[in-house]
Amino acid sequence: MNTEITMTMESLPRQVDETLDADAARRSRALFNALMIVGAATVVVGAAFGGARFWSALLLVSTFLVGLGLAGGALMAYEYLSGAGWSVAVRRVPEAMTALLYWGGLGILAVLLLRPSLYPWTSPEEHFIGFKGFWLNRPFFLVRAVAYLSIWIGLSRLMVANSRRGDEEGGLGRRRLNTVLSGVYIVTFALTVWLSTVDWIMTLEPHWYSTVFGVYNYAGIMSSGIAVAILLGLWLRRLGPWRGVLRDDHLQDWGKLLLTFCTFWIYIWFSQYMLIWYGNVPEETVYFIRRTSGAWGSLMLLNLALNWVVPFFLLLPRWTKRDGRVLGQIAVVVLAGRWLDLYIMIVPADPSASTVPTLWDAGLTVGAVGVVCWAFWRAMRRAAVAPVGDPYLPESLHYHS
Repeated sequence: MNTEITMTMESLPRQVDETLDADAARRSRALFNALMIVGAATVVVGAAFGGARFWSALLLVSTFLVGLGLAGGALMAYEYLSGAGWSVAVRRVPEAMTALLYWGGLGILAVLLLRPSLYPWTSPEEHFIGFKGFWLNRPFFLVRAVAYLSIWIGLSRLMVANSRRGDEEGGLGRRRLNTVLSGVYIVTFALTVWLSTVDWIMTLEPHWYSTVFGVYNYAGIMSSGIAVAILLGLWLRRLGPWRGVLRDDHLQDWGKLLLTFCTFWIYIWFSQYMLIWYGNVPEETVYFIRRTSGAWGSLMLLNLALNWVVPFFLLLPRWTKRDGRVLGQIAVVVLAGRWLDLYIMIVPADPSASTVPTLWDAGLTVGAVGVVCWAFWRAMRRAAVAPVGDPYLPESLHYHS
């Protein structure tokens, strides 16, 4: 039975600080700062002494953060385009997640600008002809990266700003405008996620190709984004601002979405693997031969377990999606799976790389956790805890799935 008390519009706190325990806030800020200091120290030392392995780790963590920001924007857009009412009360979480695009984007640009040798096609010894030669051109490559990030940040900022203005204006005006922007976001999101993952990850091995690589990464981006939204929502409920806002019914629907995208991920993974295995084209099979040989093969099996097997079977029962503690643990598993998935995509591009994660991986991942928490908290303090001007908010506060 749901023991949460649904808030009325009158009792809904306008700011995070209104219901936040001061000691909890102080401890949280101290933890964020400590994690970010670890990450900053790792960047300074790694850039000086880490070599190629540090830059691979920075690419991994930055891609992870960008993916979380993109997922936040996509979750917003899906709500507006579908006319969903259930998720309005919890929309501030994906809105805040879009702030991670700045941090992840800085990391991506640092790798592309400061360590071009990570990409073998930048070597003068490599020469491609035709469209591939046109596409793998360093100035054009950098321009595309800036364009991707500018589009993502620009559209997400517009949608977040409109949502916050809606708190003051009320009515459907801002919601209708965001519905239009959401259509633009989803179309550009689909195209740019496909192209950017090809650019930033697939060209680490420029002689390998997959036509579903972009869709595969889209599935991972969405599953990890939903997992982070779940964890951040549970955190807000535990600290106080979302007590009575985040219901078990909301958790159940978030759990359904997580189950959906984890299943979609394994579908695309199998489609990619099966077609490459069946076609047996040397330029394609080399990718999986390297990643299924030796210790990498064990990591590949673990990857399948974390990204699909564990969440699929644990999320099937209704009660696991409504139990915050259990759902939070499943979300952590999915996030570990996404990290490992990126690790398997990026690190083996260097044949000499070990399967064992390095201190650079650990330090940057710890720093990324701090960045996620700090950026999220900073964004949440700039707006009401829920979109108080959205006409669908009462429906969401009294939602029963």
